[in-house]
Amino acid sequence: MVGYKATDACLIRATLTGIRTSQNIPLSLVTDICLLFLKDARATTCFENPCYQNMQITTYGHLLFEANDEFEDALTTIRNTTTQRLSPHTDLTSFLITVQCERNSNGALTFDGLDTQNQNISVELRGAPIFQGATDSYYNVDTSGKRPPPPILCTVHDTFWLFSPDVGRSCLFDTNDSFDEVVGSLRF
Repeated sequence: MVGYKATDACLIRATLTGIRTSQNIPLSLVTDICLLFLKDARATTCFENPCYQNMQITTYGHLLFEANDEFEDALTTIRNTTTQRLSPHTDLTSFLITVQCERNSNGALTFDGLDTQNQNISVELRGAPIFQGATDSYYNVDTSGKRPPPPILCTVHDTFWLFSPDVGRSCLFDTNDSFDEVVGSLRF
């Protein structure tokens, strides 16, 4: 996994009207894109549900796949009204969004991933808050003006190990052939 922490400019991108930010990064056989919403800058393993709706991730100018049910459920669980914050019946504070970039084809995964041949491409994140103002549960700017940490974009690259039989004994690690060469020679 490769992590791209948002720049300082992203700190001001989460506003009362939502978030819209982008980064130019190279994509090399990316199988998943993950977004981590940190609850606090000091606790990098604790994430917070962003409380945004209409979240979109785009690259190549196209929207990626729709958000999964867990993400939608977390966003639609009522935690606020226009006058107060509510205590939800489930824990919605830890949050990581994973968007799968591999395709399902005839019941099998196609291991193509997103690849820009190591050329930078814009990956954009945008979303609108469900609630605004005092009841906004993500845009918590404290009295000293500190904003929540920016989201972190991570790209996941699958690694494949190829093994072949060794005359009926164990398996040998194949260092001579690439995954594409081996899979390309198979007939389905």
